[in-house]
Amino acid sequence: MNSENPSQNVAVIGQGYVGLPLALTLAQRGFKVIGIDVSTDVVNNLNRGVSHVEDVSEGSLNEALNSGRYYSSTDFSRIAGVSTCVICVPTPLGPDREPDISYIESALRFMAPHLNSDVLIINESTSFPGTLNELVIPTLRKLLGDFVDQLLFASAPERIDPGNKIWNFSSTPRVVSGITPEATARALDFYRTICSDVSAVSKPEVAELSKLLENTFRQVNIALINQMVPVAHALGIDMREVIEAAGTKPYGFMKFYPGAGVGGHCIPIDPLYLLWKAGRLGIDLPFIRSADSVNRSMPEYVSKRAIELSNLGKDDTILLLGVAYKSGVADTRETPAKELATSLSKFGVKVFWFDPLVKHFPFAEKWHGKLDVDCSIIVTAQEGLPVSELAQARIPVLDCTGYYRDIEGVTHL
Repeated sequence: MNSENPSQNVAVIGQGYVGLPLALTLAQRGFKVIGIDVSTDVVNNLNRGVSHVEDVSEGSLNEALNSGRYYSSTDFSRIAGVSTCVICVPTPLGPDREPDISYIESALRFMAPHLNSDVLIINESTSFPGTLNELVIPTLRKLLGDFVDQLLFASAPERIDPGNKIWNFSSTPRVVSGITPEATARALDFYRTICSDVSAVSKPEVAELSKLLENTFRQVNIALINQMVPVAHALGIDMREVIEAAGTKPYGFMKFYPGAGVGGHCIPIDPLYLLWKAGRLGIDLPFIRSADSVNRSMPEYVSKRAIELSNLGKDDTILLLGVAYKSGVADTRETPAKELATSLSKFGVKVFWFDPLVKHFPFAEKWHGKLDVDCSIIVTAQEGLPVSELAQARIPVLDCTGYYRDIEGVTHL
């Protein structure tokens, strides 16, 4: 990749929910950006102006393409000559619910032959504390030998909240740290071109652990509230009313809300990266382990509540409304709707699903609009859900979101 100003050349590895918004934000700030992805379909669609990420409009994508400041490729050799290379690849859990770092390892292997000296390599992919020093640099050293000492490394964990109209790349504060003072300075300069608030911390491990702490904090507090739901139900009171009452205190309390479980790319995953790393250090974190267990048990609890509400029996039908992991998006990563469908099926209930934004959900049969179901569960609030119609037809509705509190005939978690 060539440009009159090499310092303005950037490669973003991974063109998904993190990498694509970053790439286009950089292009808007005047950088020349190559977006690398291993998916031929993703790359071909991007270069045709078709966005697969909800936070990226096709208008902004086409503007970047037409400006000549952005294009996408599967060819890692195109990163030769860039000044900055940002890794934005998935870091899911494996089948054993331990960190799957294979995407980072693959990215490093493909990148290695094409790195020039003095390139700044930034890892944005959420991972365990020590990823930069224990994984990224040693992997590249095996591939490149002492040439690694001519490279700069920094950590800047992503803070993406899909669908958030207020907090985006520009407005969300960022935390960065380099292996060396020079790397930290370069990373600060880089992010200050796209972020209004960038802070440096003393070590990459601080930045890496801060990301896990942010989402573990949410996991633990959501678990506390979810654990209170059966208590409130047994007492015959509304847990959300309790939360609102507690929230009138102006200090010492923060509102978290119950639900059918936790989903997405952060809350169900990041705490387990922290548990895994702590285990490698010989340290147990029972509080976090318990929070994960509580939240993972919610789909079964919700299933039982729905069965109880509707007196459902074998071969009765139930409709899951909203199967994305959060409102306003089509993303089903780690959605509790998956476990909910599995749990309900164990009761012999036939499960259907409907979500106006989601195109594919292979864990149940798609609903086609007939009001001939025996019960419905609102997993995620989405615009266009037929909640009023179901309630008016006297079909029992269990709302796990609290969004439909004003509709008569809807029961709340």
